[in-house]
Amino acid sequence: MFLRGWVILFVFWLSGCITTAPPLEEYTLAEIAIKSARAVQAVRYSPGHWHQAEENYRQARILYNEREYEQAKGLFIKARISAERAENSARLLRQQNGDVL
Repeated sequence: MFLRGWVILFVFWLSGCITTAPPLEEYTLAEIAIKSARAVQAVRYSPGHWHQAEENYRQARILYNEREYEQAKGLFIKARISAERAENSARLLRQQNGDVL
């Protein structure tokens, strides 16, 4: 009985050592979305969404480097969504203005 208690305690201690896997997919998708938005001049045509994307991406990279993977993952997702919105808005505005894409 005494040994079982130590085994259970040891298992709980080990489970506390398990870390979250790095959000590599979210990091990559956010980076690609940022680059795509930059390519269509989203900073000029959709500054609100661009600023959100850039700020979330910057904060996510800081958290990623600090190994705060759960928080970084959420910010990478937000950055990707904002960058995609910025890109879409920029493309739409450029098309409406007659700019060549």
